[in-house]
Amino acid sequence: MLEFIPLLDKHNNVPIYVQLYQYIKQKIEEGSIQEGSILPSIRYLSGHLKVSKTTVEGAYQQLIAEGYVESKPRIGLIVLPLEQTVLLPSFPEIKSKPCNFNKEEMFEYDFKYGDIDLDSFPLNTWKRCLTKALTNEPEQLLHYGPRQGDIGLRRELMDYLFQARGVNCSIEQIVICSGTQHAISLIIQLLSSTDRSVAMENPSYGGSQSVFSNHEWKINPIPLEQDGIDVTQLKKTKAKVAYITPSHQFPYGMVLPIQKRLSILDWANQNNSFIIEDDYDSEFRYQGKPIPALKALDAKEKVIYLGTFSKSFSPAARVNYIVLPQSLIDVYNQIFINYNQSVSPIIQKGLYIFMNEGHFQSHIRRMRKVYQRKHQLLVNSIIKYMGNKVEIIGQKAGLHLLVKVENVSTKELINKAKKVGVRVYEPPSYYANEKIVEQSIVMIGFGGIPEEKIVEGIILLRKAWFSKKS
Repeated sequence: MLEFIPLLDKHNNVPIYVQLYQYIKQKIEEGSIQEGSILPSIRYLSGHLKVSKTTVEGAYQQLIAEGYVESKPRIGLIVLPLEQTVLLPSFPEIKSKPCNFNKEEMFEYDFKYGDIDLDSFPLNTWKRCLTKALTNEPEQLLHYGPRQGDIGLRRELMDYLFQARGVNCSIEQIVICSGTQHAISLIIQLLSSTDRSVAMENPSYGGSQSVFSNHEWKINPIPLEQDGIDVTQLKKTKAKVAYITPSHQFPYGMVLPIQKRLSILDWANQNNSFIIEDDYDSEFRYQGKPIPALKALDAKEKVIYLGTFSKSFSPAARVNYIVLPQSLIDVYNQIFINYNQSVSPIIQKGLYIFMNEGHFQSHIRRMRKVYQRKHQLLVNSIIKYMGNKVEIIGQKAGLHLLVKVENVSTKELINKAKKVGVRVYEPPSYYANEKIVEQSIVMIGFGGIPEEKIVEGIILLRKAWFSKKS
């Protein structure tokens, strides 16, 4: 039987039966409904579309009148060949309004933050891991899975966090989530209280700001110093939650020194507050010795650790994870007792196999070399072609850096770059207080752009920003 799914707009000035008639007529003329097809009965179609039988009957009568279909006893309405249609005056066609899709403009040289190096992604290995997951335990993967996430994956994460970040935790403390925003949303529900306020670095990650705002939390912007968040200003707040990126401040890139880390932990202990540590790209550090996570120093269980596979593996996996303090585990189990796991069990099991067989560690080592090479190429190109005309900010770690050009607005820098086919980005959108925005800084990501285009892109930026003809 034919299935119709027309878009019937009750608020349209055109009657519903006319809209239905025009839909069927168009499908017949397009060939989607072929000659000899039998239209659904009036009773069935009225029930299917939740409209009256009179509406369907009116549409069918018009189709009969114009010769698109004919009624045959004990069979129903049969679609006629188009050449036999009777060309009678028909109702005016419904003219749909043009849709304005916000299509993202494509650029040959796109220094977008957040992209990964696609050429280095272990696609074949990942395919084998997914196939193995589906082959070994298909019956388990077709259900929702454990609420906190795949046990094997959490065990692998427990070992990885201890070895790579110095974090000592149990699998009971780990919760698998589908993205940073989802993870923060869960955390917020655990921490909801009469004091719904959060201290955040200013500037900070806009995605996290949005989640707090959408949950009607007050954001207390804390300014940055040369080595990270201003702890003195933080201690002046009465916020019960602080959200920080200590291993690679976003977007400025500084690494919080050990003295400040201990001072922030002391603030949390004295103020009975929690710290959300977003450790989003700690795997990629290019200068200095590796620094353990803030969570690794957390003796009083005041840090909620937030990690992700988006930079180290792929954002398409949509896998993040939380390490909860012991005091919040029972709270989590009470609040989310009726929640199901949000990440596909197939993806989780594939990641477990990927980590368990040693592919993840190999991938991280390989990507460190790839991104370090790209990072060095980008820094050297900026120095070579722009020299002292710019200042490079936040070049010690991560997959992006900032470039400051004195006496030129960010908007002007971005627009000039677009004219030569290069796209750079605006970090001020991450500020909680637009009054303190620095108007001469752009963000340049390098994770996804091919190496050969990094140098070419910087040469074009020099032309766009510093050529007298630009």
